[in-house]
Amino acid sequence: MFRYVVIVFISASLFTANLQAHEQGSFLVRAGIANVDPDTSSSALILDGTAIGASAADVDDNTQLGLTFAYMLTDHIAVEVLASTPFKHDISASTGVLGLGEIDAGETKHLPPTVSLLYYPNDNASRFQPYVGAGLNYTLFFDERVDSELESVLGDGSLELDASWGWSAQVGVDYMLNDKAFVNASIWWIDIDTDADFRFPANRLTADVEIDPLVYQLTLGWRF
Repeated sequence: MFRYVVIVFISASLFTANLQAHEQGSFLVRAGIANVDPDTSSSALILDGTAIGASAADVDDNTQLGLTFAYMLTDHIAVEVLASTPFKHDISASTGVLGLGEIDAGETKHLPPTVSLLYYPNDNASRFQPYVGAGLNYTLFFDERVDSELESVLGDGSLELDASWGWSAQVGVDYMLNDKAFVNASIWWIDIDTDADFRFPANRLTADVEIDPLVYQLTLGWRF
């Protein structure tokens, strides 16, 4: 079915004359796959106020449904909102001098709504519409859980991750298949920092974590 839809879009693009791409007043809706790939760095893990030597936290990547909604303020400038289904990430910890190696520490879900201003340099007669953008991100963490592997060492615990505000930057390109439909590829860099707080019956484990992911997105879009 996906192959059939792509063939129809491409065939339509070959027979479209007087193409008009994004123009003032247009709404742009995109939907497809989005991958959040963290570039994680962290402070040493702090156990009950004492830093653990040669320790750190890490966060894995995840792929979900990505959505963007944009409105063309002019023929060249748009405001855009990035949304998605919740991303789910596993959290691991290298324990350094504790001698436990790398263990599964927990998991969390997050939503990264981001509002950006985009600039399209090409005129709207071009099928090829590259753009750059910058904006503000708010990341909300929820459904945090401590992994059983860490609980086997420190007992039943809870995890809390602070919400994050940060800047974002992106590059992308829309390619018009016809006056309405287009395909899109885009990459974001998002500044996401959080404080991780693990609490156990007799211990508290904390770390400052910089997640700072690259977000890759491939979508099909529609212009209204």
